[in-house]
Amino acid sequence: MAYVKRYDNGLRLIVNKMEGLFSVSLGIMVKTGSINETEKENGISHFIEHCLFKGTDKRSAFKISDDIDSIGAQINAYTAKETTCYYTKSTSDHLEETMEILSDIFFNSKFDEQELEKEKGVVIEEIKMSEDTPEDICFDLLALSRFGNAGIGQTILGPEKNIKKFTSSNIRAYMDKYYTPENTVISVAGKLDEREVEDLVEQYFLPYFKSRKTAKQVVSKPVCQENLYKYKKIEQTHIALSVPAFDIFDKQSEILNIANYVFGGGMSSRLFQKVREQLGLCYSIYSYISAFKDSGVLEIYAGVNTALKDKALKAILEEFELMRNGITESEFYRAKEQIKSSFIMRQEYNSSQMMLYAKNLLFEDKVFDFDEKLKFIENVKLEEVNDIITKVFVKEKLSSSVVGPIRKPLNLI
Repeated sequence: MAYVKRYDNGLRLIVNKMEGLFSVSLGIMVKTGSINETEKENGISHFIEHCLFKGTDKRSAFKISDDIDSIGAQINAYTAKETTCYYTKSTSDHLEETMEILSDIFFNSKFDEQELEKEKGVVIEEIKMSEDTPEDICFDLLALSRFGNAGIGQTILGPEKNIKKFTSSNIRAYMDKYYTPENTVISVAGKLDEREVEDLVEQYFLPYFKSRKTAKQVVSKPVCQENLYKYKKIEQTHIALSVPAFDIFDKQSEILNIANYVFGGGMSSRLFQKVREQLGLCYSIYSYISAFKDSGVLEIYAGVNTALKDKALKAILEEFELMRNGITESEFYRAKEQIKSSFIMRQEYNSSQMMLYAKNLLFEDKVFDFDEKLKFIENVKLEEVNDIITKVFVKEKLSSSVVGPIRKPLNLI
């Protein structure tokens, strides 16, 4: 069982001791991302993530990297729709050094205007790289088609015009709203001593939070159902579809995951076997569940030959409709085994465990229970899966996006 410490200021620490390892993953997860941004702020969560590596009162940008490299550790960060996370991985004997470095960038970043201007160029190039990636554009359009131009519907990177306007004052104001102790979880997984970790957190994190009151979190649920497109002169046409599903902590999402494995979750899935293997209409095709704290969607993606896009879409929609007849017993047991094995294998990686336990504590304020999760998957019945399918696989609820050398949205009728 993981060790949890809840501090009076709202900060939470979770420690997952994993015997037999020689490394430690440390993460500082904050409950904010593009979901909380206003239209003018869109992109600032991701920009802040970049800027925390650009220098502190005691370290230059190079010194941050050099100090990490000198102990053979790794440091990185990511921004998602609902979370921002800064993390390290090191050998167990260097946990304190990585804790101190993460503390330094988290609390003492200078946000020098000259450094910010340089980093704006870096982020703008990242935006352009995404705009050169049709799959990224397709997914961004798909979110827009379902959630509108706010909350989850906004892009993580934001528009270039916003990035150019961000200042150190904007950054500090945003961090004051969301980089608060009650909005932060420190998660550690690997070979470690719980009491030592607690002492380090109380030395390097607990005393330094300035803001105490977290701004109201945005609730983002599907608000529209549109079919969007973007013309792009490329070789393939990229198709994506979505239907409303369940939030990340709804048990129905776990049941839907079994159906998703059958539908488009792997090489033996119906979509892969029909559209790629039998019809030869695509190279890449899959479905997946995007689950958030207040909502969720089941999404389908395929990159297809433009001349055959209508045939490919017809095949995808036919498989979507056929799911309503239910899945077979053999498909059901195969999907459960896939999910269980994938889940069990992830337990062997302390980095994935660090993030899993952090997110569970951050959003649900509960310790993730491995045995409970496994037991739940084991106990799901075929009838429950087929019942969920009738709720989710509803053609009339589909929205879509398409990117390629086309000038109109998909026709889902």
